[in-house]
This record gives sequence, structure tokens and C-alpha cells, in this order.
Amino acid sequence: MNNIEKIIGESIATKQRILENKELVQRIYEFKSMIIAAYRKGAKVLFCGNGGSAADAQHIAAELSGRFYLDRKPLYAEALHCNSSFVTSVSNDYGFENVFSRAVEAFAHKGDILVGISTSGNSANVLKACEKAREIGVSIIAMTGNDGGKMAQLSDLLINVPSTDTPRIQEAHIMIGHIVCELVEKELFGNE
Repeated sequence: MNNIEKIIGESIATKQRILENKELVQRIYEFKSMIIAAYRKGAKVLFCGNGGSAADAQHIAAELSGRFYLDRKPLYAEALHCNSSFVTSVSNDYGFENVFSRAVEAFAHKGDILVGISTSGNSANVLKACEKAREIGVSIIAMTGNDGGKMAQLSDLLINVPSTDTPRIQEAHIMIGHIVCELVEKELFGNE
């Protein structure tokens, strides 16, 4: 029982640090604002990450493209790892570090948003996706932990959870993703 309570306490403590960090809370608000501005211009939002961060990317994209609370029209949001044939062929032909940059090159256009998710901020394939996005004119939102790693320098907006503990960072990423999805949906569709 003590281990369970300790883990729950650590999760709460991470979220409490976010709540107390007014600058980070402001950046979460900017995250929401960037997504809304992109959708109002007819742009799309693309997500990428590895492992648990891939699952988080897919989860957040599904909340935007499907629905969160409201029955409303779908929004274009896609996790770049979902086409297994694309992922495996590009990984085989160009190397796994190029899988997301190749997808960005294929699917993204100027004005779109790329949300790169990496707890360390140093995942090679996410970094390369950010570099490609920068070349194209795609805005980059980095969801990371701690200091943001190398992604901090590549992003237009850094959402860095104040932790070095991967599970606690991922739990916070989903919380932040849910906050953004709820606020985006309310602002775009709340009066329908």
C-alpha cells in the first residue's frame, strides 16, 4: 500500500508544480491559442512521439479529430506513426530517425502545427521532424520534461513538465493534452 500511495503522491506533486508555475500555465494557454488559430485558418495539427509518447500523441489527436465533450464536427489531427506500412517502409529505407521527418515532409504545409512529444526532449526522430517542420514553416510545440532537451531550441512553444521521471511526465502530458482539447473544443464549438 505504501508504494501505491507514494506513486500517487509523486504524480500529484508533479501536477502541483505545474499548477504553481504561472509561466508554464501561460504556455499551456498559448498551446490552446495556437491550435485554435491554426484551425481557424484551415490548418491541421500533427503529432509525433515514441513509445508511451506515441500513445499520448495518438490519444490527443483522437480527442481533437473525434470529440472530447461536445458532439461537433471533427478537427484535422493525426498522429504520424499510425500508418504502420509507412513507418516500417521509411524506417527500413531511410532509418528510424527519419520516419517522422519524412511524414512531416509528406503531410505538413506552412501554417500547420507539429506537436512533438518526448519526455527527454532528445528523441532523434522527433528532433528531425522538428527540423523539417522548421524548413517548411510549420509551427512546433514541444511537449517534454525537465529542461526540454534539444527540442527546447527547435520549438516555437515549449511545454516542459517539471520532472525527470518519465511516467510522471507522461501522466502530465495527458493532463495537459486534455486541458488543451477541452479548451479548443469549447472555444470553437461551445455556442453551437
